[in-house]
Amino acid sequence: MEKIIEEALSGHVGETGGLITGLRHVQERCGFVPGETVRIAAELFNISQAEVRGVISFYADFRDAKPGQHHVRLCVAEACQSVGARAIEADLQDRFAVKMGETDAAEFITIEPVYCLGLCSCAPAAEVDGKLIARVDGQRIADEVSS
Repeated sequence: MEKIIEEALSGHVGETGGLITGLRHVQERCGFVPGETVRIAAELFNISQAEVRGVISFYADFRDAKPGQHHVRLCVAEACQSVGARAIEADLQDRFAVKMGETDAAEFITIEPVYCLGLCSCAPAAEVDGKLIARVDGQRIADEVSS
């Protein structure tokens, strides 16, 4: 795993925004940002481990655990809440037996809250396996993950 992390990061040392780009590549290759990434990135970029942790924790796109086979991000910002996002959240938790921010036991689905997907005018919004969906409901999400 360390070799994969090092390869994903090393090509971005010295670039503007290189740490973020490198972390994205780590996540693309591993499915998440493994804990040892912090130490390796700090060494490669000559910064403290606290700085690396700060970047990882600041950006909501970075995960510290492997997601399920399907990854659902449900917008829970005000615009989406005002048109039923919390009801969709409850529906998904019941439908898939998983809490928001977690992966189910079978590692089939991960459901995460996100605070804006940029679809406020056609809320509620979700992203399912990288695909943005406007005016979403629980059934539409279920259909997407089963197709």
